[in-house]
Amino acid sequence: MATHQQNPAVTDLIARSNRLGSDAKNTNYAGGNTSAKGTETDPVTGQDVELVWVKGSGGDLGTLTESGLAVLRLDRMRALVGVYPGVEREDEMVAAFDYCLHGKGGAAPSIDTAMHGLVDAAHVDHLHPDSGIAIATAADGEQLTATIFGDKVVWVPWRRPGFQLGLDIAEIKTRNPQAVGCILGGHGITAWGETSKEAEQNSLWIIDTAAAYIAEHSKAEPFGPALDGYGALPEPERRARAAALAPTIRGIASADRAMVGHFTDTEVVLDFLAAAEHPRLAALGTSCPDHFLRTKVKPLVLDLPASASVEEQLARLEELAVAYRDDYQAYYDRHATPDSPAIRGKDPLIVLVPGVGMFSYGKDKQTARVAGEFYVNAINVMRGAEGLSTYAPIDESEKFRIEYWALEEAKLQRMPRPKPLATRIALVTGAASGIGKATAAKLAAEGACVVIADLSLEKAQTAAAEIAGDKGADVAVGVQVDVSDAAAVQAMVDTCVLAFGGLDLVVNNAGLSLSKSLLETTEADWDLQHNVMAKGSFLVSRAAAPVLIAQRLGGDIIYISSKNSVFAGPNNIAYSATKADQAHQVRLLAAELGEHGVKVNGVNPDGVVAGSGIFAGGWGAQRAAVYGVEEKDLGKFYAQRTILKREVLPEHIANAVFVLCGPEMTHTTGLHVPVDAGVAAAFLR
Repeated sequence: MATHQQNPAVTDLIARSNRLGSDAKNTNYAGGNTSAKGTETDPVTGQDVELVWVKGSGGDLGTLTESGLAVLRLDRMRALVGVYPGVEREDEMVAAFDYCLHGKGGAAPSIDTAMHGLVDAAHVDHLHPDSGIAIATAADGEQLTATIFGDKVVWVPWRRPGFQLGLDIAEIKTRNPQAVGCILGGHGITAWGETSKEAEQNSLWIIDTAAAYIAEHSKAEPFGPALDGYGALPEPERRARAAALAPTIRGIASADRAMVGHFTDTEVVLDFLAAAEHPRLAALGTSCPDHFLRTKVKPLVLDLPASASVEEQLARLEELAVAYRDDYQAYYDRHATPDSPAIRGKDPLIVLVPGVGMFSYGKDKQTARVAGEFYVNAINVMRGAEGLSTYAPIDESEKFRIEYWALEEAKLQRMPRPKPLATRIALVTGAASGIGKATAAKLAAEGACVVIADLSLEKAQTAAAEIAGDKGADVAVGVQVDVSDAAAVQAMVDTCVLAFGGLDLVVNNAGLSLSKSLLETTEADWDLQHNVMAKGSFLVSRAAAPVLIAQRLGGDIIYISSKNSVFAGPNNIAYSATKADQAHQVRLLAAELGEHGVKVNGVNPDGVVAGSGIFAGGWGAQRAAVYGVEEKDLGKFYAQRTILKREVLPEHIANAVFVLCGPEMTHTTGLHVPVDAGVAAAFLR
């Protein structure tokens, strides 16, 4: 079978796209699209056929590969002009693109496909650079375009993306042979060239020329003078304040559906919030469709200075949340028609806190992080537009037409079904090995974001990297903690809250053990085991509970206890006593936290030798000596004394944790689940 030979036009297109998409000044994540036209042999007729390769719907230029391209026949696509029913029915043309596809596979054609196919140029770039959108959203953007670019760049008044916009730009290209591109009012830029190199050079020339003009001609304070009390708090105080506010803010952003969060205190955000014009500009909302589809039409802005107390800020945020929801409902009601999709939620996706930073939200960490990146883009756009003119985004009614576009709704409906633990944020202690690592891996595999906490930072980070794979910190982060140290535990919880926006699921797994008889057990032995497990799990639960309560999302606390919490074995006084302490903490906390929707349950493992840090650290040798077996055979020994004669592995404990916090066990709290392959003496009664 002949191997696939990539068309040179495709090779050039992918290389150009990756270069453009890897630089934030050119376009934002998953923003914009590129294309190339070329010739291939039709395998049916053996004749040459003209094709256009276009970045497909939802892809990202920086990571684009050939599978992310839609491939269409140019003759059939251009023939669509003859059946175009007009702008009132242009949405029908997206479905028509399917009848122009060449071959099988490839990505779904995007709404911008017409622009690329109809413009008479071999290579076309449509991008969303901050500098270009700044000109596109300036009140006198048309005049600025002429001043900055002369006749090489043509102004195009705002039009919703679609077939008509493709026709408009194709006509502009024909009527302006000297032009290399255009500024799309309220939206972005488009550039073209007869070679891939020429198109890329023209795109970069427009972007860089706009940026240079803004830098040279912008007023000194585009956002106005500094507001007293609204400047950035010192970094340690800023991070502490963010951690204190984050749980309540996540609850506000999750009133309709649970969200994962992201926090940033980048200088761009802090400078914007410190200036006098930020309330006016934030209220105007974003303009580029890629921006407001991810950030909502406008953010929630705390209207208190950084000098206000945490309590004052929390109270005001709750008031503003009610007003925001009412305002969003009114926005929907103003513009919705009988055939509009149902309202998707009235909660903010961007929350701005002067002196502290920005909280952004989404269905997962990547979506939340990208939403924040898009609002940073929006701030840059506002700065450029205000520096030269006045920021004038597209009309609210146009934003609604895109936000509740039938095509956008169809794209959302095509999204894969979320995993069972999607939007849940888990914290697992002692998670660098054994039961903890297996549990963290299981929770991540089921859709949760996980914080891997361990006494060894290096081991925690290694485990997090292994569990997250190429998704990195969007799925798992490693932190160092000594669970017997209250300050370290609080720092761990704060790190979790700032990493993912909050906390939903706590697994108290950190532990150690010494196998000694009563007479051999020293006071230090006793204190060590109780400090790590009994005191440690208490400290973790105590630090996590305020977060769970403030979010108003319920949650789970799970204790990895032991068969030994109910079974009296030999030479095990300190370990078994502290496990009994943990077991009763489950019952006590279940009774106390239930009114907040927080479930507290436990898992009682036995004989988990494989991968165990405890067993590898000397406990295995000690227990093997007690039972008179070789240490390497300890797992088999434990298995043979069970009813089921099966060895218990870390994954079995992880499965029990998942069941307890998963969607099928919503009404169970105060339970201990034995995972010991059947030890009759440890049956609960």
